[in-house]
Amino acid sequence: MTTAPHPLSEGLRLPEGSADCHVHLYGPYDRFPHGDEGRFTPRFPRTVEDLFAHWDAIGVSRGVIVHAVGSGADNAVTLDALRRYPDRLRATAILKGDVSDRVLDELTDAGFKAVRITMLRQDGKPVSTLGTSYDELVALAPRIAERGWHAQLWINSSDLMEAAPDLEKLPLDYVIDHMSRTMADIPPDSPGFRGFCDKLKTGRYWTKLSGADRNTRVGAPYADTAGHMRAIIAANPDRLVWGSDWPHVGHSDETTPRMDDLIRLLFECAPDETVRRRILVDNPAVLYGF
Repeated sequence: MTTAPHPLSEGLRLPEGSADCHVHLYGPYDRFPHGDEGRFTPRFPRTVEDLFAHWDAIGVSRGVIVHAVGSGADNAVTLDALRRYPDRLRATAILKGDVSDRVLDELTDAGFKAVRITMLRQDGKPVSTLGTSYDELVALAPRIAERGWHAQLWINSSDLMEAAPDLEKLPLDYVIDHMSRTMADIPPDSPGFRGFCDKLKTGRYWTKLSGADRNTRVGAPYADTAGHMRAIIAANPDRLVWGSDWPHVGHSDETTPRMDDLIRLLFECAPDETVRRRILVDNPAVLYGF
């Protein structure tokens, strides 16, 4: 099942060359089967052609596929898309610690730029046991660093502060998913979130202005997440990229985000056009080598 893409409302025009730095692909399932991700299991296939139709409707030129953990360390669906559209796509991989140099070189040549590490906990419990673990990152770090990769961390701000001393011993830079996955009822001036913002100021950490629909406690249009986004932008606009998290797995039909809401939130939190262009165009070019 594929729904028709919707253009943005008037007044929400994205700058030319905008990048969507957090999307996922699923299928077609006869070529690329997908496993069980619990509540994040996709209900329908979402192919690279579906993605491009969505991007073309909203004015996105390029972007980053985050390989879905349900596909495991077989990055085939993402690798296929990158080989077909090398000018438009980059990607983040799922890896095992013992992946061969040959596979790493193959992924690097195709446009993979990072490995995604699953470290997210809620109420002290892991949200997912799938994907690449922290221990595997430790084993991988020297090998991916020499290929110019970074680590993308699915982690909340408090756990990031606890993990940072060990992370910073590794020869890597870090991209933090979904504004550190800090829920909106945790104040922006809480110690963990302040510490996360301070990390952005060092230049070694980046974050994705994404996931407002997952961090909200009140729902669309996600106004309760605006304070966190503004604090992140104030901390270091040169270490930020934006992502839609298309196709929004884990949502029901009623809660699936509207692109108007997600992009209007960005425009409200980054009212300066020059700053928005950095987030949408310039920073992705630096981070992902477009």
